[in-house]
Amino acid sequence: MSAPIASSQKLQKAQKIEIYSRFPRIPALHFAVYVGLGALLIASIGQVSPSPERLWDGIPRIFNLMDRMLPPETDPAFLVRMGWRLLETLQIAIAGTVFGVILSLPIAWLSARRISPLPFGSFLFKGLVSLFRTIPDLVWALIFVVTVGLGAVAGTMTIVVDTIGFCGRFFAEAMEDSDQEPQVALDAIGASKFSILMSVVLPDAMPSLINTTLFALEKAIRSSVVLGLVGAGGIGQELKSAFDLFQYHKASAIILSIFVIVLIMEWITDRLREKVK
Repeated sequence: MSAPIASSQKLQKAQKIEIYSRFPRIPALHFAVYVGLGALLIASIGQVSPSPERLWDGIPRIFNLMDRMLPPETDPAFLVRMGWRLLETLQIAIAGTVFGVILSLPIAWLSARRISPLPFGSFLFKGLVSLFRTIPDLVWALIFVVTVGLGAVAGTMTIVVDTIGFCGRFFAEAMEDSDQEPQVALDAIGASKFSILMSVVLPDAMPSLINTTLFALEKAIRSSVVLGLVGAGGIGQELKSAFDLFQYHKASAIILSIFVIVLIMEWITDRLREKVK
């Protein structure tokens, strides 16, 4: 009887050792980092997250604000002015996206691994794209407002830079993920980098490039709305003026018009993406 019991105990110990070995041991440094991140998360939640009391106190205020914003402004003169501002917003988004996509293509080519004509300098262009993507839109808008003055030109330049930061990265990834066998074959017969780009890389990556461009256009529509808050043109200037002057009926009309424009653009881009697929 003792032999089977002893073998059973050994089997249980072996199973426990096997279970314990499935969990990798965490080095002391990694454990300290995890504890620090957990402490930072807990501290952040405790310091900057809204408390239940503050949320409860804010409920009557939000209903009061909504009561002051409804019904939306219907004055014909205001609606005409708002329509021109919306048109300007669309112009900023479309023009900025077009120029941004055009500039993103060569930058993405220069920053893509394996296909870049400057293999040792590709990291410089990747750093440039990261810089454009890291700095927020409103900061770029402030920079261009100081540089070229108030108005739609500063907004268009902001969308151009923002589009390069967005499209440059995804264009480069699409080019890097393109089929390598045709590239190797063309390179073996002495084709130039530009010939490989035009004949193989771009045709293979074109669906991804188009999808990214459409997403960039949607992003530009939403971004161009808020650029007017810092004087970079568009409907954002009207929205800021309405809130500054406590004209909440006008503010609600502007917000509803922005919502409609965004929905229409998303519907259009969704249909275009379906055709691309």
